[in-house]
Amino acid sequence: MALDATFYALVGLILFLALIAYLKVPGKIAEALDARADKIGNELAEAKRLREEAQSLVAEYQRKRKDAEADAANIVAAAQREAEMLTAEAKQKTEDYVARRTALSEQKIKQAESDAINAVRTAAVDLAISAAEKVLAAKTDATAQETLFKQALGEVKGRLN
Repeated sequence: MALDATFYALVGLILFLALIAYLKVPGKIAEALDARADKIGNELAEAKRLREEAQSLVAEYQRKRKDAEADAANIVAAAQREAEMLTAEAKQKTEDYVARRTALSEQKIKQAESDAINAVRTAAVDLAISAAEKVLAAKTDATAQETLFKQALGEVKGRLN
């Protein structure tokens, strides 16, 4: 048998495999792969747990959002009811104010009308008295005037007592 390069390559391969077996490289590789597999398994379990936690948080936030929307709708409805109530109250107050102002204006108009009638009557009475004085002064003499004055004075005293 010739000692050629193939023979030395075969001897080198056998020695290499024996060295690998002696150093327990396949066990170390298996341990490293097992550790890597365990690490990946742990990471997958953690990822699954985080995913479930995230889903529960999403569900909780959706529930909170729905609650907040319901609260907002209730607040809007309450605000609308309050606005309608305030509007109705303001309308009622305005109508009452207008009615009071109208009544007051009518009362002032009636008072002014009454004052005007009284002023006209007073002016008419003054005018009639003035005219009567002029007519009586022209038609009566001094003795008749004195008699009329005494008679009027007596009537006034009688009414006052």
